[in-house]
Amino acid sequence: MRKLLFSLAALALAIPVVAQDAVKVDPKHYTVVTENDQVRVLRAKYGPHEKSVMHSHPATVAVFLTDGSVKFSYPDGKSEDVALKARDAQYRPAITHLPENTGDKASEVVVVELKGKSAGATSSGRKNAGKPAKKM
Repeated sequence: MRKLLFSLAALALAIPVVAQDAVKVDPKHYTVVTENDQVRVLRAKYGPHEKSVMHSHPATVAVFLTDGSVKFSYPDGKSEDVALKARDAQYRPAITHLPENTGDKASEVVVVELKGKSAGATSSGRKNAGKPAKKM
């Protein structure tokens, strides 16, 4: 019996982080603006130095409404610091992350989650994330 319990515990630890919906696990920061069978549009607002919880998104297009700085932490323990510019837009493949506003001002972003084939499988999202697009 002990061997079985040990095996089950080891298996549970080996399973990757389960994808969790940002709106469900962090409603303080994420709200749904609109949704249909193609996209779900979220608005995320973080106060100065506020931190989210680990969550996932399918492939997204983010439009930054404010300048700021954010630290993204990933399930593999790595992290990255990113400077955000108001009116920039960026595509990212599916991602699991924990964002933290590292700035002294509030930060706001519109996140368009893509549904269907374009949404892809969840990954760290760091590879091929692309550079911010032109200002709108």
